[in-house]
Amino acid sequence: MRRRQFLSGLGHAALVGASGVSFAPLAHAQQPVRVWTDATIWTGDGEVVSGGMLVVTGERISAVGKPGPIPPDAQVTSAAGAIITPGWVATETPLGLVEIELESTTVDAHPRRPERSDAIRAGQSAADGYNPQSTLLAVARRGGVTSAVSTPDAGLISGTSAWADLLDRFPSTPIVREDVALHANISEIADATRPLGFSRLRDALQSARLYSRSPDAYDRGQTRQLDLSVSDLDRLSRVFGVGMPLVVRVARAADILRVLPLAKGYALRLILSGVEEGWTVAAQIAAARVPVIVDPTRNLPASFSTIQARRENAALLSAAGVNVIISSFDAYGAHNLRHLAGNAVAVGMAPKAALRALSLEPATAFGMAQNYGLLAPGKVANFSVWNGDPFELGSWATEVVVRGAPTSLRGRQDLLFERYRDLSRVPRGQAG
Repeated sequence: MRRRQFLSGLGHAALVGASGVSFAPLAHAQQPVRVWTDATIWTGDGEVVSGGMLVVTGERISAVGKPGPIPPDAQVTSAAGAIITPGWVATETPLGLVEIELESTTVDAHPRRPERSDAIRAGQSAADGYNPQSTLLAVARRGGVTSAVSTPDAGLISGTSAWADLLDRFPSTPIVREDVALHANISEIADATRPLGFSRLRDALQSARLYSRSPDAYDRGQTRQLDLSVSDLDRLSRVFGVGMPLVVRVARAADILRVLPLAKGYALRLILSGVEEGWTVAAQIAAARVPVIVDPTRNLPASFSTIQARRENAALLSAAGVNVIISSFDAYGAHNLRHLAGNAVAVGMAPKAALRALSLEPATAFGMAQNYGLLAPGKVANFSVWNGDPFELGSWATEVVVRGAPTSLRGRQDLLFERYRDLSRVPRGQAG
């Protein structure tokens, strides 16, 4: 039997061995407490708790497990017949950076005017352009997405992404961490061959490493001339050692095998993105312990770099021991993450791995696992309540909680439908 733990601030104890509920210490006793009971809880790491109880105090989970003492003055919700899962994390997505692709003034994911496709913009941060009032956030939340790694795109080096919670309150503080990762692209560069792309990436890393060794010497003009701006050099210098991850978009198997030793040589925390041909070199990726971001439904050769794309890619990578993250790679399809996971399961991916690919794996890869990715005491209370298996088309979220607060599941599409379903009530202009 495990030791007795006490729920700090609520004035009573829970015996873990007897009740199966573990509590995290709470900083403020006056925070609101909500309890969901009688639910099937998918904690996110493969554990399933039937008839379980989830307790949220303020913005954090304070207890999860088998039924135990309910804190006094708690708001209790019966979730009988429902499944509770961690909130999904959308990665490699311009969510919050784009509203209407064809209206340039609403696009902050990339430059609005044409530029060289091998441009280096490491100094640009997604946090500076993130729009917490984007109408696309509500659509994503309805699909169970509670956090996003909002990511710039285009160029050889696109800039840094930001971890944001999809809050429906404004003003608020949705950005949890700025500069969560730096993003680069080796997959298809229109203005450069692959050798030139790799060469420019190496040059940028070498310049950043030189700068990082002595920024003061660079400021005094005591180093060689570097072609990049100070902001570019500063952001690039943060990817070495235990710094922020470098996410490299790559598709072709041969290119993957070139990126892996490059990352090892510069001691980078590498994440591979796209990897349409990754299944062919899954053993090498697993040996390098590099996580990958994939769309399990990309099974057609859209270019000569993806000739060997197949729908079992995610399943085969996972079976080989690779940590897989599932992404739709866009803002408009972020709500479909659970369906992408369902497709992966349908062709052989273990359901446990598919669930991890939506929550725990992205939190771990991007250095946010201390607070995200699992339903466990002390974690941020980001989760969804489903009326059935979330990987099935016939199920939907009945409640989505972000930072401990239920969010609205009504989006712009709902408002338009409600307004125009009865045209007799719609104001119209006078004839003539």
